[in-house]
Amino acid sequence: MNPDDVIAALPQGARILVQGGAGESRALAHAVRRSTRTDLSFTGVWLPGVNTETYGAERGVRVTTFFMTPQLKSAGASVEFLPFGYSDIRECLLRQPFDAVMTMLSTPDAAGLCSFGPAVDFIAELWSRAPLRVAHLNPIMPRTDGHPGMPCEALTHVIELEESLFVAPPTRADKVSGAIATHFATLVGDGATLQAGIGKLPGACLGALEEKRDLRIYSGLIGDWALDLLDAGALADAPIITGLALGSERLYQAIASPRFEFRPVSHTHAAPALAKLENFVTLNSAVEVDLLGQSYSEAGPDGLASGPGGALDFARGAKLAGGLRVIVLPAATASGESRIVAPNGGKGPVTLSRFDVDVVITEHGAADLRGVAHEERARRLIAIADERHSAMLLESWRGYCRRVLD
Repeated sequence: MNPDDVIAALPQGARILVQGGAGESRALAHAVRRSTRTDLSFTGVWLPGVNTETYGAERGVRVTTFFMTPQLKSAGASVEFLPFGYSDIRECLLRQPFDAVMTMLSTPDAAGLCSFGPAVDFIAELWSRAPLRVAHLNPIMPRTDGHPGMPCEALTHVIELEESLFVAPPTRADKVSGAIATHFATLVGDGATLQAGIGKLPGACLGALEEKRDLRIYSGLIGDWALDLLDAGALADAPIITGLALGSERLYQAIASPRFEFRPVSHTHAAPALAKLENFVTLNSAVEVDLLGQSYSEAGPDGLASGPGGALDFARGAKLAGGLRVIVLPAATASGESRIVAPNGGKGPVTLSRFDVDVVITEHGAADLRGVAHEERARRLIAIADERHSAMLLESWRGYCRRVLD
Protein backbone atom coordinates (compact mmCIF):
# COMPACT_ATOMS: atom_id res chain seq x y z
CA MET A 1 0.00 0.00 0.00
CA ASN A 2 1.05 3.62 -0.24
CA PRO A 3 0.94 5.77 2.94
CA ASP A 4 -2.18 7.71 1.96
CA ASP A 5 -4.10 4.50 1.27
CA VAL A 6 -3.05 3.12 4.66
CA ILE A 7 -4.50 6.08 6.55
CA ALA A 8 -7.66 6.04 4.42
CA ALA A 9 -8.15 2.33 5.15
CA LEU A 10 -8.12 2.64 8.93
CA PRO A 11 -11.57 2.02 10.44
CA GLN A 12 -13.82 4.83 11.62
CA GLY A 13 -12.78 6.14 15.04
CA ALA A 14 -9.60 4.04 15.25
CA ARG A 15 -7.36 4.63 18.25
CA ILE A 16 -3.73 4.33 17.15
CA LEU A 17 -0.53 3.93 19.19
CA VAL A 18 2.40 5.50 17.34
CA GLN A 19 6.09 4.71 17.87
CA GLY A 20 8.22 7.76 18.66
CA GLY A 21 11.96 8.34 18.85
CA ALA A 22 13.96 6.96 15.93
CA GLY A 23 11.17 4.47 15.19
CA GLU A 24 8.65 7.05 14.02
CA SER A 25 7.68 6.78 10.36
CA ARG A 26 7.71 10.22 8.77
CA ALA A 27 6.10 8.76 5.64
CA LEU A 28 3.04 7.65 7.62
CA ALA A 29 3.01 10.83 9.72
CA HIS A 30 3.02 12.94 6.56
CA ALA A 31 0.12 10.88 5.22
CA VAL A 32 -1.83 11.71 8.38
CA ARG A 33 -0.97 15.37 7.78
CA ARG A 34 -2.31 15.20 4.21
CA SER A 35 -5.48 13.41 5.24
CA THR A 36 -8.69 15.28 6.02
CA ARG A 37 -9.87 12.66 8.52
CA THR A 38 -10.71 13.92 12.01
CA ASP A 39 -12.23 10.73 13.45
CA LEU A 40 -8.90 9.05 14.25
CA SER A 41 -6.97 9.50 17.51
CA PHE A 42 -3.24 9.09 18.07
CA THR A 43 -1.15 8.37 21.17
CA GLY A 44 2.64 8.42 21.28
CA VAL A 45 5.77 8.94 23.36
CA TRP A 46 7.23 11.63 21.13
CA LEU A 47 10.50 13.28 22.12
CA PRO A 48 10.89 17.09 22.02
CA GLY A 49 13.56 18.15 19.56
CA VAL A 50 13.24 14.84 17.70
CA ASN A 51 9.62 14.09 16.79
CA THR A 52 7.95 17.17 15.30
CA GLU A 53 4.73 15.82 13.75
CA THR A 54 1.29 16.82 15.08
CA TYR A 55 -0.90 14.03 13.62
CA GLY A 56 -3.65 16.45 12.66
CA ALA A 57 -4.08 18.02 16.10
CA GLU A 58 -4.28 21.46 14.49
CA ARG A 59 -7.46 20.38 12.66
CA GLY A 60 -9.05 18.84 15.75
CA VAL A 61 -7.69 15.27 15.72
CA ARG A 62 -7.36 13.99 19.29
CA VAL A 63 -3.68 13.45 20.15
CA THR A 64 -2.38 12.15 23.50
CA THR A 65 1.28 12.76 24.32
CA PHE A 66 3.53 12.14 27.31
CA PHE A 67 6.05 14.82 26.28
CA MET A 68 4.81 18.21 25.12
CA THR A 69 6.75 18.99 21.96
CA PRO A 70 6.70 22.62 20.77
CA GLN A 71 4.74 21.57 17.71
CA LEU A 72 2.02 19.84 19.72
CA LYS A 73 1.89 22.72 22.19
CA SER A 74 1.01 25.11 19.39
CA ALA A 75 -1.41 22.69 17.68
CA GLY A 76 -4.44 23.49 19.81
CA ALA A 77 -6.83 22.22 22.44
CA SER A 78 -7.23 18.72 21.00
CA VAL A 79 -3.84 17.70 22.45
CA GLU A 80 -3.97 15.84 25.77
CA PHE A 81 -0.73 16.00 27.78
CA LEU A 82 -0.13 13.29 30.40
CA PRO A 83 3.02 14.11 32.45
CA PHE A 84 3.89 10.59 33.63
CA GLY A 85 7.05 8.67 34.45
CA TYR A 86 8.02 5.81 32.17
CA SER A 87 6.60 3.01 34.32
CA ASP A 88 3.37 4.98 34.66
CA ILE A 89 3.28 5.55 30.87
CA ARG A 90 3.55 1.79 30.39
CA GLU A 91 0.70 1.13 32.83
CA CYS A 92 -1.41 3.79 31.12
CA LEU A 93 -0.82 2.26 27.68
CA LEU A 94 -1.59 -1.24 28.94
CA ARG A 95 -5.01 -0.02 30.06
CA GLN A 96 -5.86 1.53 26.68
CA PRO A 97 -7.84 -0.49 24.09
CA PHE A 98 -5.90 0.48 20.97
CA ASP A 99 -7.28 -0.50 17.58
CA ALA A 100 -3.93 -0.16 15.78
CA VAL A 101 -0.21 0.34 16.27
CA MET A 102 1.90 2.28 13.77
CA THR A 103 5.67 1.87 13.66
CA MET A 104 8.76 1.60 11.51
CA LEU A 105 10.38 -1.84 11.24
CA SER A 106 13.24 -3.51 9.45
CA THR A 107 12.47 -5.69 6.48
CA PRO A 108 11.91 -9.34 7.52
CA ASP A 109 14.79 -11.71 8.11
CA ALA A 110 14.93 -15.34 6.99
CA ALA A 111 12.56 -16.29 9.83
CA GLY A 112 10.05 -13.63 8.77
CA LEU A 113 10.72 -11.37 11.77
CA CYS A 114 10.87 -7.57 11.46
CA SER A 115 13.07 -5.81 14.01
CA PHE A 116 12.09 -2.66 15.92
CA GLY A 117 15.68 -1.47 15.43
CA PRO A 118 16.66 1.41 17.73
CA ALA A 119 13.16 1.92 19.18
CA VAL A 120 11.92 -1.01 21.24
CA ASP A 121 10.65 0.80 24.35
CA PHE A 122 6.82 0.53 24.52
CA ILE A 123 5.39 -0.73 21.25
CA ALA A 124 7.43 -3.93 21.25
CA GLU A 125 5.42 -5.10 24.25
CA LEU A 126 2.05 -3.68 23.18
CA TRP A 127 1.72 -4.46 19.46
CA SER A 128 0.05 -7.85 19.96
CA ARG A 129 -2.83 -6.20 21.87
CA ALA A 130 -3.99 -4.23 18.81
CA PRO A 131 -5.84 -6.03 16.01
CA LEU A 132 -4.34 -3.79 13.31
CA ARG A 133 -0.55 -3.50 12.84
CA VAL A 134 0.54 -0.72 10.51
CA ALA A 135 4.19 -1.05 9.52
CA HIS A 136 6.63 1.01 7.53
CA LEU A 137 9.24 -1.53 6.42
CA ASN A 138 12.47 0.39 5.98
CA PRO A 139 15.35 -1.37 4.18
CA ILE A 140 17.92 0.73 6.05
CA MET A 141 16.45 0.17 9.52
CA PRO A 142 19.10 -1.73 11.51
CA ARG A 143 18.17 -5.11 12.95
CA THR A 144 18.94 -5.22 16.68
CA ASP A 145 19.27 -7.98 19.27
CA GLY A 146 17.44 -8.31 22.58
CA HIS A 147 13.88 -8.52 21.24
CA PRO A 148 12.62 -10.86 18.51
CA GLY A 149 10.61 -8.19 16.71
CA MET A 150 7.25 -8.55 14.99
CA PRO A 151 6.37 -11.40 12.62
CA CYS A 152 5.80 -10.13 9.10
CA GLU A 153 2.72 -12.34 8.87
CA ALA A 154 1.16 -10.40 11.78
CA LEU A 155 1.19 -7.12 9.84
CA THR A 156 -2.11 -5.91 8.42
CA HIS A 157 -1.13 -2.66 6.63
CA VAL A 158 2.34 -2.31 5.10
CA ILE A 159 4.36 0.23 3.18
CA GLU A 160 7.94 -0.39 2.12
CA LEU A 161 10.06 2.70 1.68
CA GLU A 162 13.63 3.75 2.40
CA GLU A 163 13.70 6.59 4.92
CA SER A 164 16.63 7.99 6.90
CA LEU A 165 16.42 7.66 10.67
CA PHE A 166 16.27 10.69 12.93
CA VAL A 167 19.77 11.99 13.60
CA ALA A 168 20.37 13.73 16.92
CA PRO A 169 21.75 17.26 16.46
CA PRO A 170 25.49 17.46 17.18
CA THR A 171 26.55 19.06 20.45
CA ARG A 172 29.66 21.15 20.98
CA ALA A 173 31.80 20.98 24.10
CA ASP A 174 32.08 24.13 26.18
CA LYS A 175 33.82 25.11 29.41
CA VAL A 176 30.74 24.63 31.57
CA SER A 177 29.90 21.12 30.36
CA GLY A 178 33.60 20.20 30.45
CA ALA A 179 33.90 21.28 34.08
CA ILE A 180 30.75 19.41 35.07
CA ALA A 181 32.01 16.29 33.28
CA THR A 182 35.33 16.48 35.15
CA HIS A 183 33.55 16.59 38.51
CA PHE A 184 31.31 13.70 37.49
CA ALA A 185 34.24 11.51 36.44
CA THR A 186 35.68 11.63 39.97
CA LEU A 187 32.55 9.92 41.28
CA VAL A 188 32.64 6.94 38.90
CA GLY A 189 34.98 4.06 39.52
CA ASP A 190 35.97 1.16 37.31
CA GLY A 191 33.24 -1.46 37.10
CA ALA A 192 30.31 0.94 37.44
CA THR A 193 26.97 0.38 35.70
CA LEU A 194 25.73 3.55 34.03
CA GLN A 195 22.36 5.06 33.15
CA ALA A 196 22.07 8.43 31.43
CA GLY A 197 19.16 10.65 30.52
CA ILE A 198 18.69 12.61 27.35
CA GLY A 199 20.53 15.88 26.78
CA LYS A 200 23.88 17.51 26.16
CA LEU A 201 25.19 17.37 29.73
CA PRO A 202 24.77 13.62 30.37
CA GLY A 203 26.50 12.93 27.07
CA ALA A 204 29.41 15.22 27.95
CA CYS A 205 29.75 13.60 31.37
CA LEU A 206 29.91 10.10 29.98
CA GLY A 207 32.44 11.26 27.42
CA ALA A 208 34.77 11.98 30.33
CA LEU A 209 34.86 8.30 31.33
CA GLU A 210 36.86 6.93 28.42
CA GLU A 211 39.85 6.20 30.68
CA LYS A 212 37.73 4.07 33.02
CA ARG A 213 37.54 0.31 32.60
CA ASP A 214 34.96 -2.49 32.95
CA LEU A 215 32.01 -0.11 32.77
CA ARG A 216 28.55 -1.42 31.93
CA ILE A 217 25.56 0.38 30.41
CA TYR A 218 21.97 -0.21 31.48
CA SER A 219 19.93 2.75 30.30
CA GLY A 220 16.55 3.62 28.85
CA LEU A 221 18.27 5.56 26.09
CA ILE A 222 21.75 5.71 24.60
CA GLY A 223 23.49 8.16 22.30
CA ASP A 224 26.84 8.26 20.56
CA TRP A 225 28.49 8.34 23.97
CA ALA A 226 27.85 4.59 24.34
CA LEU A 227 29.71 3.90 21.11
CA ASP A 228 32.54 6.23 22.15
CA LEU A 229 32.98 4.32 25.43
CA LEU A 230 32.94 1.03 23.52
CA ASP A 231 35.55 2.21 21.04
CA ALA A 232 37.74 3.55 23.87
CA GLY A 233 37.87 0.14 25.54
CA ALA A 234 36.09 1.45 28.63
CA LEU A 235 33.30 -1.15 28.62
CA ALA A 236 33.27 -4.63 30.07
CA ASP A 237 32.61 -7.60 27.81
CA ALA A 238 28.87 -7.45 28.49
CA PRO A 239 25.81 -6.40 26.50
CA ILE A 240 24.85 -2.72 26.36
CA ILE A 241 21.25 -2.80 27.59
CA THR A 242 18.84 -0.09 26.40
CA GLY A 243 15.41 0.51 24.92
CA LEU A 244 16.14 3.44 22.60
CA ALA A 245 19.07 4.72 20.58
CA LEU A 246 19.19 8.26 19.30
CA GLY A 247 22.32 9.59 17.67
CA SER A 248 24.31 9.69 14.47
CA GLU A 249 24.30 7.38 11.47
CA ARG A 250 27.49 5.90 12.93
CA LEU A 251 25.53 4.81 16.01
CA TYR A 252 22.70 3.31 13.95
CA GLN A 253 25.19 1.27 11.97
CA ALA A 254 26.89 0.03 15.15
CA ILE A 255 23.79 -1.10 17.05
CA ALA A 256 23.30 -4.07 14.75
CA SER A 257 26.20 -5.62 16.69
CA PRO A 258 25.40 -8.31 19.31
CA ARG A 259 27.08 -6.00 21.84
CA PHE A 260 23.80 -4.05 21.97
CA GLU A 261 20.58 -5.49 23.38
CA PHE A 262 17.32 -3.55 23.01
CA ARG A 263 14.66 -4.36 25.60
CA PRO A 264 11.16 -2.99 26.32
CA VAL A 265 10.41 -0.63 29.21
CA SER A 266 9.09 -3.58 31.22
CA HIS A 267 12.74 -4.66 31.45
CA THR A 268 14.83 -1.48 31.25
CA HIS A 269 12.81 0.42 33.87
CA ALA A 270 11.75 -2.46 36.12
CA ALA A 271 12.68 -2.02 39.78
CA PRO A 272 13.54 -5.73 40.37
CA ALA A 273 16.02 -5.70 37.47
CA LEU A 274 17.53 -2.36 38.49
CA ALA A 275 17.92 -3.49 42.10
CA LYS A 276 20.34 -6.22 40.99
CA LEU A 277 22.79 -3.87 39.26
CA GLU A 278 26.22 -3.50 40.84
CA ASN A 279 27.82 -0.09 41.37
CA PHE A 280 24.85 1.54 39.66
CA VAL A 281 25.24 5.25 38.83
CA THR A 282 22.30 7.21 37.41
CA LEU A 283 22.98 10.47 35.62
CA ASN A 284 20.22 12.92 34.73
CA SER A 285 20.05 16.63 34.05
CA ALA A 286 17.72 19.15 35.66
CA VAL A 287 16.36 22.58 34.87
CA GLU A 288 16.70 23.65 38.50
CA VAL A 289 17.57 22.26 41.93
CA ASP A 290 16.35 23.93 45.11
CA LEU A 291 18.14 24.25 48.45
CA LEU A 292 16.30 21.23 49.83
CA GLY A 293 17.85 19.11 47.07
CA GLN A 294 14.65 18.76 45.06
CA SER A 295 15.14 18.47 41.29
CA TYR A 296 12.90 20.18 38.71
CA SER A 297 13.05 18.91 35.12
CA GLU A 298 9.57 19.26 33.65
CA ALA A 299 9.04 22.96 32.90
CA GLY A 300 10.93 25.35 30.64
CA PRO A 301 10.44 28.96 29.55
CA ASP A 302 7.30 27.96 27.63
CA GLY A 303 5.72 25.95 30.45
CA LEU A 304 5.40 22.23 31.13
CA ALA A 305 7.14 20.03 28.57
CA SER A 306 7.35 16.59 30.15
CA GLY A 307 6.76 14.40 33.15
CA PRO A 308 9.50 12.69 35.16
CA GLY A 309 10.34 10.45 32.18
CA GLY A 310 12.63 7.61 33.20
CA ALA A 311 14.48 9.58 35.89
CA LEU A 312 12.08 8.56 38.65
CA ASP A 313 12.26 4.85 37.80
CA PHE A 314 16.05 4.88 37.75
CA ALA A 315 16.29 6.89 40.98
CA ARG A 316 14.12 4.34 42.74
CA GLY A 317 16.01 1.44 41.19
CA ALA A 318 19.38 2.87 42.17
CA LYS A 319 18.17 3.30 45.75
CA LEU A 320 17.28 -0.40 45.86
CA ALA A 321 20.66 -1.27 44.33
CA GLY A 322 22.59 0.87 46.81
CA GLY A 323 23.80 3.00 43.90
CA LEU A 324 24.55 6.67 43.33
CA ARG A 325 22.02 9.15 41.89
CA VAL A 326 23.59 12.19 40.24
CA ILE A 327 21.93 15.34 38.90
CA VAL A 328 23.87 17.74 36.65
CA LEU A 329 23.06 21.29 35.59
CA PRO A 330 24.84 24.58 34.88
CA ALA A 331 24.90 26.95 37.85
CA ALA A 332 23.12 29.69 35.85
CA THR A 333 21.07 30.15 32.72
CA ALA A 334 22.46 31.85 29.62
CA SER A 335 20.83 35.09 30.82
CA GLY A 336 22.46 34.79 34.24
CA GLU A 337 19.56 33.52 36.36
CA SER A 338 20.48 31.04 39.07
CA ARG A 339 19.53 27.42 38.49
CA ILE A 340 20.11 26.66 42.15
CA VAL A 341 16.94 28.16 43.59
CA ALA A 342 15.20 28.88 46.89
CA PRO A 343 13.39 26.06 48.71
CA ASN A 344 10.32 25.05 46.68
CA GLY A 345 11.27 27.78 44.21
CA GLY A 346 11.61 25.74 41.04
CA LYS A 347 9.41 26.13 37.97
CA GLY A 348 6.81 23.42 37.59
CA PRO A 349 6.36 20.36 39.80
CA VAL A 350 9.13 18.58 41.68
CA THR A 351 10.51 15.77 39.50
CA LEU A 352 12.81 14.06 42.03
CA SER A 353 12.31 14.55 45.75
CA ARG A 354 15.17 15.30 48.11
CA PHE A 355 15.24 11.58 48.88
CA ASP A 356 15.82 10.71 45.20
CA VAL A 357 19.00 12.78 44.71
CA ASP A 358 22.43 11.95 46.15
CA VAL A 359 24.81 14.36 44.42
CA VAL A 360 24.24 17.60 42.51
CA ILE A 361 26.98 18.83 40.16
CA THR A 362 27.51 22.22 38.55
CA GLU A 363 30.66 23.61 36.96
CA HIS A 364 31.64 24.85 40.45
CA GLY A 365 31.75 21.43 42.08
CA ALA A 366 29.78 18.51 43.45
CA ALA A 367 27.40 18.80 46.40
CA ASP A 368 27.11 15.45 48.16
CA LEU A 369 23.76 15.51 49.96
CA ARG A 370 23.91 12.07 51.50
CA GLY A 371 23.63 11.74 55.25
CA VAL A 372 23.54 15.42 56.18
CA ALA A 373 20.87 17.67 57.73
CA HIS A 374 18.89 20.39 55.96
CA GLU A 375 21.28 23.19 56.94
CA GLU A 376 24.35 21.40 55.59
CA ARG A 377 22.55 20.39 52.38
CA ALA A 378 21.68 24.02 51.72
CA ARG A 379 25.23 25.14 52.51
CA ARG A 380 26.72 22.63 50.05
CA LEU A 381 24.29 23.62 47.30
CA ILE A 382 24.98 27.34 47.76
CA ALA A 383 28.70 26.53 47.47
CA ILE A 384 28.22 25.21 43.92
CA ALA A 385 25.79 27.94 42.83
CA ASP A 386 26.76 30.95 40.72
CA GLU A 387 28.47 33.27 43.22
CA ARG A 388 26.43 36.22 41.95
CA HIS A 389 23.42 34.60 43.62
CA SER A 390 25.00 33.29 46.82
CA ALA A 391 23.71 36.11 49.03
CA MET A 392 20.19 35.83 47.66
CA LEU A 393 20.17 32.07 48.16
CA LEU A 394 21.47 32.38 51.72
CA GLU A 395 18.77 34.89 52.56
CA SER A 396 16.09 32.68 51.02
CA TRP A 397 17.31 29.78 53.11
CA ARG A 398 17.23 31.84 56.31
CA GLY A 399 13.67 32.93 55.49
CA TYR A 400 12.65 29.32 54.91
CA CYS A 401 14.18 28.31 58.24
CA ARG A 402 12.28 31.04 60.06
CA ARG A 403 9.01 29.91 58.51
CA VAL A 404 9.44 26.14 58.64
CA LEU A 405 12.45 24.79 60.52
CA ASP A 406 12.95 27.07 63.54
